[in-house]
Amino acid sequence: MKVERADLLVIGTGQGGVPLAADFAAEGKRVVVFEREDLGGSCVNWGCTPSKAFLGAAHAAGRARLGTSLGINCTVEVRFDKVMERVREVRDRWNSGVADKLSDAGVEIVRGEASFRKDGTVEANGQAYGAPVTVIDTGSRPTVPPIDGLADGPYLTDHDIWDIDSLPRRLAIIGGGYVGLELGQAFARLGSKVTILEQAERILATEASDVADVLRESLERDGVTIMEKAIVDSAAHDGDKWLLQVGSEKYEADALLVAAGRTPNTDALNVDGTGIELDDDGFVKIDPHFKATRGVYAIGEAAGQPAFTHVAWEDYRRLKTILEEGVRRRDDRILGYAVFTDPQVGRAGLSKQQAEGRGYPVGIAEMALSDMARAVEWGHSLGFYRLVFNIESGRLLGAELVGHEAAEIVHVLLDLIEQGGTAEQLGSWQHIHPTYAENLPTLARQIKPSDG
Repeated sequence: MKVERADLLVIGTGQGGVPLAADFAAEGKRVVVFEREDLGGSCVNWGCTPSKAFLGAAHAAGRARLGTSLGINCTVEVRFDKVMERVREVRDRWNSGVADKLSDAGVEIVRGEASFRKDGTVEANGQAYGAPVTVIDTGSRPTVPPIDGLADGPYLTDHDIWDIDSLPRRLAIIGGGYVGLELGQAFARLGSKVTILEQAERILATEASDVADVLRESLERDGVTIMEKAIVDSAAHDGDKWLLQVGSEKYEADALLVAAGRTPNTDALNVDGTGIELDDDGFVKIDPHFKATRGVYAIGEAAGQPAFTHVAWEDYRRLKTILEEGVRRRDDRILGYAVFTDPQVGRAGLSKQQAEGRGYPVGIAEMALSDMARAVEWGHSLGFYRLVFNIESGRLLGAELVGHEAAEIVHVLLDLIEQGGTAEQLGSWQHIHPTYAENLPTLARQIKPSDG
């Protein structure tokens, strides 16, 4: 088979692979990308873009209803078909933008399944391609747990839920992580009766228990039923509804959303004998500089990086620098992320438990939103702020914020941690009153570095 030669091959069009391909092509290099599904990867097609457009509608409805506590009574009419029409319009707009970006840069797009040959070249649609650098950016897909009967029915995932037009009267969700909680609350605010089934001891198991406690209270206020330590033994669809067996209990639902984690899209890469290795969960094994084997790199979720768009984007910047013989590493930035429930969760750096686990002498500063002027005045008093410091040096190690617009406010702390900032620095700042952010310097002033 004749091999087409290029300067760069990119398998997948996620948020790391697309800008990398466009940059190389703009420099006059021949770049070929392979995509078996929709251009743009998870964020554009199934994750951030449609989900946050959906949450925009749901939280507008929810906050209107919550105005009762402020003396504002609202009647909310949800046009679910119009909500979903807008979600798809936003999704499609960003999807077409990816195609335009690649095309304008001169990137060659091969629509089809790509896999490795034993000589390290890549084959798709019966044609082989070779390049000195190949980047795997294949992302991940929803994990479907091996529940008896589940595969036989029309369950939903975050890949296809955006194509429904009718609001489910009763929605069951398997999984109480970020996706399950965000969409569970959103569907409840739009009018569904939602039940979340989480097999772990508590929802949002990767966060501190008091973070989960706040979100549980908020979701239950919205009418969501949360079942923890709930293992679904079987699922049956009778052509009209789902019947779920959970221990000795039975639950009926008109629709079932599976949000039970992610599986890397690496099974079709055919890496055996290429020098590329996968770990036990199917993620590509890489060194600190994203290298899987000679000439082959992997970025984003396929490489086990934190499953956030901004991390994938930074992987692109990291890898580009490495390929240009600069110095970057896969973990050279402080991790920040958010959960877009209401209230939101904003995280930066280490939690209290993580900092203690690494042996830091930990100091904590905490404040409930119910003690913050802005929160009380605006009726958003559910949540808390927690700052984590090295008590000896005063350096800020992390932040756990739960509250209104916490995903925005946490950037102050994310930037401070990146710069090695201290409690003394933060405590010396002046923030505007009355805002949520004004409480950050107040919190920092509680921390006093140790004398010894």
